[in-house]
Amino acid sequence: MSTTETSALAVQAATSATGRRFSPLASAKLKQNLRWTSWAPAVITFVIAAALWQITAIANPYVIPTIDQVWMSLIKDADTYWANMLVTSLEVVVGASSGILAGFILAIIMAEFQIMERAIMPLVVVVMVTPIVAIAPALVVAFGFGMTPKFIVTALVVFFPMLVNSLAGLRDVDDRALDVMKTLHASRWEIFRDLRFTGSMPYVFAGLRIALPLAIVGAAVAEFVAAGQQAGLGSLVTIAAAQANLPVTWASIALLCLMGVILISLLALVRERVLWWSDGAAVGR
Repeated sequence: MSTTETSALAVQAATSATGRRFSPLASAKLKQNLRWTSWAPAVITFVIAAALWQITAIANPYVIPTIDQVWMSLIKDADTYWANMLVTSLEVVVGASSGILAGFILAIIMAEFQIMERAIMPLVVVVMVTPIVAIAPALVVAFGFGMTPKFIVTALVVFFPMLVNSLAGLRDVDDRALDVMKTLHASRWEIFRDLRFTGSMPYVFAGLRIALPLAIVGAAVAEFVAAGQQAGLGSLVTIAAAQANLPVTWASIALLCLMGVILISLLALVRERVLWWSDGAAVGR
């Protein structure tokens, strides 16, 4: 039997196993999430935090706004918040996608050719330890006052965690499985496709779990420090804070938090579909 036929049979077996095991696993995960012990602690924590916030805001009206003031600001100026949220979302989508893709591709190159890691990684570390607030003005000088500097800042923020996690995953290969594939005379591409790539997915999703919230941070920081177009939730925070407009400031911050929660929730849903086999132990517990 040829290597290609062996790989095809392995993929077919894995697909069949997925069809047999995904449904019971998903059902167990759903039952676990519906238990009150899963969601009640978080709800209680948020209720307590909201109550403390409201008490503090009433006692210190010039420090933080009350929750109802923030809510009324969101309702009153919904169009303004929506327009700025779309701008920040565009920065997150374009910047994060570019940084994540670049980090994963470079991780593949480094995993396959160690000499490339020795050559490139020191430069990557130098760039990553440079404060992003110092790089942003230089990017404005180089690329103008449009959206490009904000895209680059966001991409740089997510690039390093994605690179490090992906590289660790691509190298964390089961030696026994690798020996079997080499015994079957599998090509370098087949080893990467059937072993390294699939085995790296838990690490990749771990990197995404770090990178996606950082993308929100990167977009907001880019709007803080990159001069030019005054749009986006980060710019709205800066303008409102300069005017001591606490409801607008905290409403913008709340929307940034909401964006982060949405991204993490979507990532969790995708992870459950892709890495159903990785959650089996957790469900069993």
